[in-house]
Amino acid sequence: MLAHLRRSVILGVIALVLTFAYAFVATGVSQVLFKHQADGSVTANGSTLIGQNWSQTVCPGQPLGSCVFQGRPDDLGPYASAKTNPAEHPGDDPLVANGQAGESGATNLGPRSAELVTYTEELVAYWHKRGVDPTPDLVTTSGSGYDPDITPQDAIVQIPMVSAATGISPSALRSLIAKETNGEPLGFLGSSYIDVLQLNEALAKLK
Repeated sequence: MLAHLRRSVILGVIALVLTFAYAFVATGVSQVLFKHQADGSVTANGSTLIGQNWSQTVCPGQPLGSCVFQGRPDDLGPYASAKTNPAEHPGDDPLVANGQAGESGATNLGPRSAELVTYTEELVAYWHKRGVDPTPDLVTTSGSGYDPDITPQDAIVQIPMVSAATGISPSALRSLIAKETNGEPLGFLGSSYIDVLQLNEALAKLK
């Protein structure tokens, strides 16, 4: 009996040591080889993996958010109302507003939803006030409610707004967008995309 107990204890200790050793080794390797990703891809302005609400960015003398590029409306306009009164709105609640954390998830509003039509019309009007003819992505939420990326076309249509607010020429903004455009993952999956946080960080340097 003691022999069996000793074997069990020894195997338990070995498993425990290997478990911790694996965790420390994996952490060490990730910090050495993939530090940026392992730390959550965090920059001085946030994480490149989580979309942010750029619509509240202060632009002196210009409408809020007009001096930066904006992403999907996961936390913009009608989709931000759930933070203050969740009972009114079944949509995405991805980020933190008024000190309350949101949730990840899609609105699940179907194409025949009158509510969806109303929200979309509100967002179209929001963009038109800023001189932007929005793409479908700019007036529809993402599936997760955290999408940090937009397509090159989503950024290009915002050039008139950003140019007017910053004084940067449209040609310079087009070059910036081209520079910040990432190709398809593995060369064939999905489509080209731009991380909005990285685009706005590059825009700040351009200013």
